[in-house]
Amino acid sequence: MSVSFDHTIIAAKNSSASAAFFRELFDLPEAPSWGPFVNVQLTDGTLIQFAEPPVDDIQFQHYAFRVTKDLFDEAYARLVDNEVEHWADPRMTRPGVVNTDHGGRGVYFRDLTGHFFEMLTRSYLAETDESVP
Repeated sequence: MSVSFDHTIIAAKNSSASAAFFRELFDLPEAPSWGPFVNVQLTDGTLIQFAEPPVDDIQFQHYAFRVTKDLFDEAYARLVDNEVEHWADPRMTRPGVVNTDHGGRGVYFRDLTGHFFEMLTRSYLAETDESVP
């Protein structure tokens, strides 16, 4: 028996703009969308669905994405080029830098809605220096 993560819905103030931010950051192609969702599909098949909830108050969430070392370099350069505020730590005490915790590299930033995203090259649980499987 196995289990894998299939999809999640991320509440957005503007679902099209949030999906575009995400696609551009991680250099992902457009995915088919339907209903109230603007979809982004990760390279492993996981579907990220951005949707505008029927409420004004959005509870901010944390989403972490493990990427290859090359994609980290490219995406981090896009964060810097677009002047996206970012931190090396989740408490936001080390602005403008990347962390090298857990034997890899990581960075935290907010998306257009305010969700707290994390990009890292190595899983916190990894015993070897492997990127995305």
